[in-house]
Amino acid sequence: MSTATKPNYKKELFGHPVGLFILFFTELWERFSYYGMRAILTLYMLAKVSDQNPGLGWDEGKALAIYGWYTMLVYVASIPGGIIADKLLGQRKSVMVGGWLLVAGHGVLSIEQDWAFYTGLLLIILGVGMLKPNVSSMVGGLYKEGDTRRDKGFSIFYIGINVGAAVASIVVGIVAKAYGWHYGFGLAAIGMVLGQLVYVYGTRYLVHVGNKPSKSNQNEENVSLNHIFTQMFSTKKTLFALLILTGVSIVVPLQFMESEVSAYIVFFLFLTLVVGFMMTVFQDLDTKIEKDRYVVLLLSFLIVIVFWGAFEQAGGLLNIYAQQKTDRIVSGWEIPAAFFQSLNPTYIIIFGLPVAIFWQWIKNRGKEASSIFKMSVGVIVMGLGFIFMVFATNQYAADGSAGLYWLIFAYLLHTIGELSASPVALSFITKLAPVKYGALMMGVYFAATGLGNKVAGIIGESSQAEPLKIELTASEDEIMPLLSDDTSDSVFINKKAFTVESFAYIENDDFAFENNEVSNVFSFEEDDFSVEFYNRLKAYNASSSKSLKVFLNFDYKNDKYVGQIIVDQFQTDLEFRTFLGITIFCVLFGILVILMLKPLKRLTHGAEEKEIEGLEQEGFELADDEVK
Repeated sequence: MSTATKPNYKKELFGHPVGLFILFFTELWERFSYYGMRAILTLYMLAKVSDQNPGLGWDEGKALAIYGWYTMLVYVASIPGGIIADKLLGQRKSVMVGGWLLVAGHGVLSIEQDWAFYTGLLLIILGVGMLKPNVSSMVGGLYKEGDTRRDKGFSIFYIGINVGAAVASIVVGIVAKAYGWHYGFGLAAIGMVLGQLVYVYGTRYLVHVGNKPSKSNQNEENVSLNHIFTQMFSTKKTLFALLILTGVSIVVPLQFMESEVSAYIVFFLFLTLVVGFMMTVFQDLDTKIEKDRYVVLLLSFLIVIVFWGAFEQAGGLLNIYAQQKTDRIVSGWEIPAAFFQSLNPTYIIIFGLPVAIFWQWIKNRGKEASSIFKMSVGVIVMGLGFIFMVFATNQYAADGSAGLYWLIFAYLLHTIGELSASPVALSFITKLAPVKYGALMMGVYFAATGLGNKVAGIIGESSQAEPLKIELTASEDEIMPLLSDDTSDSVFINKKAFTVESFAYIENDDFAFENNEVSNVFSFEEDDFSVEFYNRLKAYNASSSKSLKVFLNFDYKNDKYVGQIIVDQFQTDLEFRTFLGITIFCVLFGILVILMLKPLKRLTHGAEEKEIEGLEQEGFELADDEVK
C-alpha cells in the first residue's frame, strides 16, 4: 500500500508514526503550561498584596504548605485518572478531557480574584490527573511489541517534555516580572490551548491507540479494587491495624497541629488506606518469591519518597531562596527567580544521554549497576547538591546576598541524581510487582511520588520561622526618614508595601533597636510574638556591640499596614540547618541502602534481569504499555 492510500494512523514522519509528533507537541505545550505556572506559583503566593507586582501576600510557611499539598495532589490524581481511562473513557478521550481541564485551570488562574486561585489549582490537579498517566502510555501504543523504533520514539517524546519545561520557566518568568503574575498564568493558559489544538487536530492519527479496553481484552489476572477492599475489611489483622491507624489519624492532628487540621486528618486517613492496601496485598501473595520481591518493592517506594521529598524543594524553598536571598544581577539586568526552574530540564537534555552512557559503561565493565544501586547513588548525588545551598547560606550571612552560581551547581547535582534514580525507578518497580497487582501497584507508585512531594512541602515549611506579626503604629511623617527607597515619597500615596531595616539587641532585659525611632514604628499583634522576638535575640546573646539585623516588612491590607518582623540570622540558621540536614540524611540513607544491596538483590530473585530502562523527567513520564 502506498503512503498516499494509507490510513492516517499508519502514516509516518521521519521514520516514526505521525501520532508520535502529535503527542510530542501536545505534551510539549502541556509541560510549558504546567512548569510555567509552577515556576511562579510560590513567588506569587509570597508577593505582597500592595507590591508593584501584587500577589497573595502570604508568609513563606503557608506558601510552602500549599505548594506541598498542590504537588502531592497532582500526582495522587493520576490514580483516579488512570482508572477512569481504563474503565470508562479510554486514554485518548481522557487526555482530551484532561487538556480542557488544564486550559480552564490556567485560564482561571489569570483572573485576579482569591476564589480563582483555589479554583484554578483544583482544575489543574484534575487535568494533570487525567492527562499525565495516559498520554505517555499512548506513545507506547503507537508501536507494536518488539518494534526497534520504540525507544527512539520515547526519546523524542522525552525531548518535548523537557523543552517545554525549560522554555516555559524562562518565558513565563519574563512575562510575570514585566507585566504581572496573572499575565504569566495567562501565558501558561495560552500554551495549553495550543497543545489542545494540536491534539484535536491530530486525533485522526491516534484512532488506533488509547481506546477503552474491551472486557475481552482486559487482563483477567489483574485484581479489582473491589476485591482488595473486600479483603482489607474482612481480614482481622488488617482491620485491627486500620482501626488503630484511623484513631491515630484523627487524634494526632487534633492534638498536635495548630493549622490545616482537617486537611491532615484526610491526609493521614488516605495513608491509612494505603497501609491497609499494602498489608492486604502481602497477605494475598502465594509464593515466597512474590513476598520477597514485595519487601524490596516497599523499599523502592521509600526511596521514591525520600528522593522527591528532597528534590521537590526546587519549586518551593529553592525558588524562594532565589527570589529573596540570591544576587541575580548580571550586567545590570536582574534575572527573574523563575529562570532557575529552567535549569533542571535544560540539564536533563544536556546530560541525559551522557549519564545513560556512563551507567552502561559501568555495567559493561562488570561493575555494580543494578537499579537499587542507581537509585541509591541518585539519592546521594541529589542530596550532595544541597551542600551548595549550605555554602549559599554562609555567603548570605556574611555578605547579605548569595551568588547565583550556588543554585546553578545545586540544580546540576540534583539533575545528575535524578537521571540516575528516576529513569529506572518505575521500570524496576513494575518488575517487582506481583503480576495480578501490577496495575494497582502503579497507583501506589503515584501515591509514593505524591507523598514525596508533600514531604518536600513539610520540610520547606519547617525551614521557615514562625511569623511574628506586627501592625504599623507610626505616622507617615515618622516612617519617611526610615525608608531608603528612592520612591519613598509615593509609598503612602499609592498604599505600597515597604520594608524598614534595622538592628536589634537585648538591653535591660528587653529588646531595643539601634535606631530608637524603630521602637515607635510598630506594635505586635499578640504578646506571644513579643516574647518570641525577645527569645530569638537572646538565643544569640545579642547586645549593643553584637546586634542582629532585622526587617520590618509591611503590607497594606484591609485599610491598614500589617506585616511581620524578621530576625535575619535566626531565619538564615533555620535554612542552613534544613539544607545541611537534607544533605546528611540523603547521603546516609543512600549509603544504608547500598550496604543492604546484596541481601536486597537476593530478595528480587532475578527480577532485575528483566528491567527495561528509559529516560524521563519524572517517574511516570515515559510509562508504556508494559506498566498498564
